[in-house]
Amino acid sequence: MTATTLKFLLLGSDGQVGRELQRTLGILGEVIPTTLSGGEGLRLDLLDTEAVTATVKQQRPDFIINAAAHTAVDKAETEVDLSRRLNADVPELLGQLASELGARVIHYSTDFVFPGDSDRPYREEDRPAPISVYGKTKLEGEQRLLASGADALVLRTSWVYGNYGHNFMLTMMRLFREKGQLSVVDDQIGAPTWSRMVAEATAQIVHKLPTLTPDTPSPYGIYHLTAAGETSWYGFASSILELMGESCTIQPVPTRDYPTPAKRPAYSVLDNSKLKQRFGLQLPDWRVSLQQCIADRAS
Repeated sequence: MTATTLKFLLLGSDGQVGRELQRTLGILGEVIPTTLSGGEGLRLDLLDTEAVTATVKQQRPDFIINAAAHTAVDKAETEVDLSRRLNADVPELLGQLASELGARVIHYSTDFVFPGDSDRPYREEDRPAPISVYGKTKLEGEQRLLASGADALVLRTSWVYGNYGHNFMLTMMRLFREKGQLSVVDDQIGAPTWSRMVAEATAQIVHKLPTLTPDTPSPYGIYHLTAAGETSWYGFASSILELMGESCTIQPVPTRDYPTPAKRPAYSVLDNSKLKQRFGLQLPDWRVSLQQCIADRAS
């Protein structure tokens, strides 16, 4: 199989990671983007099992890239059925179809599968114990996909931001311009990860897969894919403010002063050693990526 023959069916192509994937995967082959609205790609309702099945069988892709999910963490607490259907049922169906057709699946998951009580970065073999509906349904999706028999890669990332969609960085940018003072949580620790870095790493993984020899251990399974380093939401916000050059006062506050419907892990930094060992990939420090992202936005 050569790079020019690859065909990618991309789900969630209008999301943060999906929009970046259209560019990075387009270098390797043909990308068939799908969204609920259609837009510039195929219209596909992921809740319609028959439609998903028909689309996959008609397109017969080499890779199914699932960048779609129910990511509204707080809404998931009351939209339990919708969250489970999108985050668990869909990955299982994609795995079953990929196994039947001989395709491969790349699926994105989250740091929220962990409880947040660790004193070191979480490794892939650490026991997950999510504390929110979002985390529970994403974990279920991982498990059901990997049990489908498909050649599947689950890439767990964290605190994703970028210049598209809805995310913490864009929200902070708007609030900095609207308000003179903000309070931001300072006791939740993670690794902000630029969506473009996730997409570029995904393309590199795809490129490296055919080069693995038959005696190489199976490359499929779970990998952690986040920026290097760690910070709090307050630290993340402070860096955004500094790079923007706006005048706004940010007050650090504990989680208890900012209650939300869904519980968040207090510490959800992920260890990326397995990704580096297997694919030779290591994402830059989150501060470097943030500076590049904001510079890209201004250009």
